[in-house]
Amino acid sequence: MIVEAVSDAALAAVVRNEAGLIVGSIHRQVRDFDIAEEAVNNAVVSALRAWRRDGAPDRPAAWLTVAARRNAVDLLRKRDRDDRLAHALADQLAANTRAPDQADERLPLLFACCNHALAVEARLALTLRAVIGLTTPQIARAFLVSETTLAQRIVRAKRKIVSAGIAMRVPPAEQLTDRLDDVLTVASLMYNEGYLAGPTGSAEQRQLAGDAVWLAELVARQLPKEPEAWGLLALLSYLEARNPARFDQTGSLVLLQNQDRSRWDQSTTGRAECFLDRAAKLRRPGRYQLQAAIAACHNAATTWDDTDWLQILTLYDLLVRHDRSPVVRLNRAIAVAHVTGPDDALAEIDALTHRLPGYQHFHSTRAFMLRQLGRDAEASSEDRQALALATNPVERALLRQRVDARA
Repeated sequence: MIVEAVSDAALAAVVRNEAGLIVGSIHRQVRDFDIAEEAVNNAVVSALRAWRRDGAPDRPAAWLTVAARRNAVDLLRKRDRDDRLAHALADQLAANTRAPDQADERLPLLFACCNHALAVEARLALTLRAVIGLTTPQIARAFLVSETTLAQRIVRAKRKIVSAGIAMRVPPAEQLTDRLDDVLTVASLMYNEGYLAGPTGSAEQRQLAGDAVWLAELVARQLPKEPEAWGLLALLSYLEARNPARFDQTGSLVLLQNQDRSRWDQSTTGRAECFLDRAAKLRRPGRYQLQAAIAACHNAATTWDDTDWLQILTLYDLLVRHDRSPVVRLNRAIAVAHVTGPDDALAEIDALTHRLPGYQHFHSTRAFMLRQLGRDAEASSEDRQALALATNPVERALLRQRVDARA
């Protein structure tokens, strides 16, 4: 979130911790997700203005809660059929309607926002607004779309929740694993959007990664017996530990093999190890746990040359059993190159040609293997194709430098 002043820092902390709780609480009272979500978003916008002008209040969470409830009352009063509810909610404004032992209402809200019936971009936008509390302009800047486009995306998502009868509840045990994967996928995609934003990206883009880690930890702590939740939290934490070395002083992307590992955050790596250990103790392996274990191998190596590629390849062999996506198989081919050589790796990459024709990392990875085999002209062609497909500015800059160097 944006942190332009002390009041904004206070708001960011309050909103992260309270927005989803307040949306869930108001929804429980009025049974209208649109009103609950809109009321809280409007309260956040008002807080941005008021707190910048007057400073943060003594009880910011209470300020935000009361403002959201008042907004809900106003929205309900605009609908004659809800006038009774509006009066009932108004009577509760002075009372603390959230019992101290009441379950965290962010988790049911999160499962509703991440339902697979919604388009992926809608899940991301709605989760950022309803659960994390970003405003529409902030989300629009993070995803580089207009506010109008983003607002329409959110409106369509909320209508879909109503029309599809999506319940705001944690799924029953027999459905939890599949539905949890929807939630974890949103957190993973959110992290991917943020972790390569770079110093030149907007504040909102850079903060997406931090929001994703926060969201993953919220899920893991609310569902402590779900190993994949801990696995994703471990994976994102391992990646976050490398963040201080991901860009150089000019803002250029530094690849993993060239990073100064002394700059990696060892305390974050330690937290990741604890999360992965918690997942392992539950003895139900899954794709996020295996990805985290692969990341752990990289973080354990003091230098690139010390990387245990045989262990990584073994983990990829296990991961393919849980996730046979072509992207996983492409990443596995990199490990193959380090264990048995680029010839074997290139053969595996070429087998994916028809599965990943428009994926930039397919072409850049193939270029690397071709160059290892001395097929420089073909490698340069693949680099140019990767550049044509790349959309992230820092990745484009790296590829452009590589193409120009061999022109």
